[in-house]
Amino acid sequence: MDYQLLGRTGVKVSSLCFGTMSFGDIADEAESARMFNRCREAGVNFFDCANTYAGGRSEEILGELIADCRDEIVLTTKVVSRTGADINQGGASRRHIQISVEESLKRLKTDRIDVYFLHHYDAETPIEESLRALDDLARQGKILYPAVSNWAAWQVMKANGIAAREGLARIECLQPMYNLVKRQAEVEILPMAAHEEIGVIPYSPLGGGLLTGKYGTSKKPESGRLVENESYIKRYGVADYYQTAVDFAAHATERGLQPATLAVAWVMAQPAITAPIIGARNLAQLDASLAALDVDMTPEWYAEIAALSPTPPPAHDRLEERAS
Repeated sequence: MDYQLLGRTGVKVSSLCFGTMSFGDIADEAESARMFNRCREAGVNFFDCANTYAGGRSEEILGELIADCRDEIVLTTKVVSRTGADINQGGASRRHIQISVEESLKRLKTDRIDVYFLHHYDAETPIEESLRALDDLARQGKILYPAVSNWAAWQVMKANGIAAREGLARIECLQPMYNLVKRQAEVEILPMAAHEEIGVIPYSPLGGGLLTGKYGTSKKPESGRLVENESYIKRYGVADYYQTAVDFAAHATERGLQPATLAVAWVMAQPAITAPIIGARNLAQLDASLAALDVDMTPEWYAEIAALSPTPPPAHDRLEERAS
């Protein structure tokens, strides 16, 4: 296992982060424990969670699993997504953040959260309010580093501009979606993060399962997020994505690799990425992703795989200025 600095924090994290969304949901406690232990055996010290995963059960299971190794774990969780029916049980207000962090700390059985994400951008709450709430928590030691998921580059830069002006803790880590068919992050998010020395831990390196070899232009499994989950059906409902999946699976087979392994390895090789978040419902799926650690991805091979999907246009749409 290689370890990377998380932005400019000085904290070193494993080059793969394990996402625990399956804990207490499609993976029961026993399977969750097996996957956690396999990750630890592989050298993973970075675990991602959220207060809404399995209605909070993911945090509870993860809290039990890290009890005897807490100080060896870099732990994340999230706030903003709705946690109940009450009108204020959601958003990035100081009130919701304060209530939610205490609930997460209790479920995780810990005294601090290493990286605390705003799960989504909340257009109804001023960024200043959210940043001050996070800064207060950092000063109290309840969180160590503020972070954001699913934010645009301009939103991150605005937040860190405010943080610099007001002397508040800045955003130190980003969690965008990123995989071979979802490459919008290459346009502004990843260059911005590299320039500003912000850690990046992208989710969905397998494209919700699309890049595992199970999907194609004329084939779909009977179960899975891309056939059962409306959000994922919409997210990956572009026909061209499925042709890319076919071409990518063929490429992986030619190289003697499982498509899932190669998909994770390709994301790992992106220079601005700190650690892709891998997820699994069982050990077999997990092992396929962990195998990416053994793939020696050269820049030339990375470019060959990238050519299987369209490169997003530059932010200013001057295609003639795109680097070759």
